Amino acid sequence: MASVHLKPGREKSLLRRHPWIFSGAISFTRGEINNGETVDVFDANGNLLARGAYSINSQIRVRVWSWDLDEEINETFFRNKLQRSITVRHDFTNDLRSTAYRIVHAESDGLPGLIVDCYGEILVVQFLSSGPEYWRDLITDLLLDISGATSIFERSDTDARVLEGLSLRIGVLRGPEPPKFYEIIENDLKFLVDVRAGHKTGFYLDQAANRRAVRFLAKHRQVLDCFAYTGGFSISALIGQAKHVTLIESSNTMLKLAEDNLALNQLPMQNVDLIEGDVFEKLRTFRDQGLKFDLIILDPPKFAPTSAQAQRAARGYKDINLLALKLLTPGGFLATFSCSGGINQEFFQKIIASAVLDARINAQIMGYLHQRFDHPIAVNFPEGAYLKGFIIRVS
Repeated sequence: MASVHLKPGREKSLLRRHPWIFSGAISFTRGEINNGETVDVFDANGNLLARGAYSINSQIRVRVWSWDLDEEINETFFRNKLQRSITVRHDFTNDLRSTAYRIVHAESDGLPGLIVDCYGEILVVQFLSSGPEYWRDLITDLLLDISGATSIFERSDTDARVLEGLSLRIGVLRGPEPPKFYEIIENDLKFLVDVRAGHKTGFYLDQAANRRAVRFLAKHRQVLDCFAYTGGFSISALIGQAKHVTLIESSNTMLKLAEDNLALNQLPMQNVDLIEGDVFEKLRTFRDQGLKFDLIILDPPKFAPTSAQAQRAARGYKDINLLALKLLTPGGFLATFSCSGGINQEFFQKIIASAVLDARINAQIMGYLHQRFDHPIAVNFPEGAYLKGFIIRVS
């Protein structure tokens, strides 16, 4: 087997079982290594530490599959990993009243670069790095065998693949092509999902628990849902007896799907305003008009995918939260989120505190919000905690 040899002292993170080895930590390699192929990883003294997938083009040169030196990376390895990951989800999702959830969460499930989301009988898969790409056919066959799914659809269309030097790919892997819209249930609510072209794998499954929290906050309140996508937070608020909900979404296609989801849940449209447009611009317009809301939800796209972009992105997060805070009534709530991997919870809280200061209001953190349990965070991989949020109450 080909091997990677680390520079002196660069094995420390690996000994803490962090699964990433950056190119700068490598002294030399031995043997011809194909992209995604498994390599042995040795420290500078020649001690074998782990086995991982080698990526020729990425700054993350090796992603560790296993620290068990007796474990071979083969069909048995992947079958065991996938079976364990799927079984854990099934054990916890029986009482969820949901038919959609994540069954493989990459590094946090010991399968770096692999995402698998379950939408009823359909699995949507993302091969985000060279390791799972190398084992793509085997992983797909195992998923079909273990999960009982009837269809597997690939959404390997993210920027992560570009960093790996991999081409983008979308299409059917096994079984029939999914319908244009597929109906799922989440927290007893119905949603139409476009797994072929929607954001991420079709739906923001990681926000399921937070949508449920918003349901209980929304009672008798005027609600503003920013970056509304297909209406997940809005529908939860209306089911929670919100007085009125205003949705802002830049995509007309997604706004139309939100309208369809409202109808699917038999919610009256007279309590809803659907607005197509840029959230920053609309919030400024609302401010100038003197509009006020009792509950505002901010769930923007990634402003900072990596830590190198964090400082630049902080300005955008501060601006949008400052605008929202100024639109809240006394006693109102802000549910604000960041899914940027480059901004951790502590930094995000500092951004919110700065916005509160500039808004010249008093505010309290009433709750911390995170991704649902089907998106676990391995204790040796804090980067898995990408979604962070706060419930802020102003006074």
